[in-house]
Amino acid sequence: METSKQDNSCFKRVSIGLLTALLSVGVAKSFAEDKDVKGMQSIQFRKVIDLSHIISTSIPLWPNDPPMTFDVVASQEKDGYYLRRFSMGEHSATHMNAPNSFHPNAIGIDAYKPESLVRPAVVIDIRTQSRNNPDYVIGIQDIEQWEQAHGRIDQGSVVLFYTGWQALWDDPKRFINEDAKGPHFPGVGAATTKFLLEERGIAGVGIDTHGADPGQDSVYGTNSQILAKEGIVLECLTNLDQLPAKGTTLVIGVLRLKEGSGSPVSVMAFVP
Repeated sequence: METSKQDNSCFKRVSIGLLTALLSVGVAKSFAEDKDVKGMQSIQFRKVIDLSHIISTSIPLWPNDPPMTFDVVASQEKDGYYLRRFSMGEHSATHMNAPNSFHPNAIGIDAYKPESLVRPAVVIDIRTQSRNNPDYVIGIQDIEQWEQAHGRIDQGSVVLFYTGWQALWDDPKRFINEDAKGPHFPGVGAATTKFLLEERGIAGVGIDTHGADPGQDSVYGTNSQILAKEGIVLECLTNLDQLPAKGTTLVIGVLRLKEGSGSPVSVMAFVP
């Protein structure tokens, strides 16, 4: 009887191990066969960093965007359980923009394939350039300088720009930095985005400010170009200081809002 139990236990361990291996192979194969995530067959990591801000009623808001609100719908005392509803703009908190926010008849946030939201990432630190110039426009020279140190940006990557703005999140006035001329914060120049798309074949960009475009840019050249290709634009990221220059894998969780112009997101960075 004891031998039979040991055999059953061994069989279960082997079965579970075999199932895990088969699932792993299946996931790797599906990634390898998808042209949008070519080469991403597995994720190897030693830690996971959350790149999303906590959502509260005091988050910085884009001028004229709706406020973030919580309303208690049910309480434990009265109803036996606790429930709130919340309301916020689709482009508030850490969020991802969708093509239909800039292009009529384009897809909404609900149309992104899950596998397109798993991407390698690089981090370009431009704090020195933006420290004394809130209107700094990230240029091609910043890309070339990074590549001299770290090598060519891989095709299909999301390029994250660390401006240092994440440190201002708890001070909404300074984070938006608005005056009579509008918001002031650094962002990616349109020519730089064109270079990254055409010469490096990137999947998108992310930044720790409230816009991938510079605050003073009313044309939104970066958003427009990337979203025309149904790429990824992440804004209001945080914890970029905890990531290496290259090697990170992003997993982006969107709210699949039907025809949404964007969505608050949970962005997990898997760090090797």
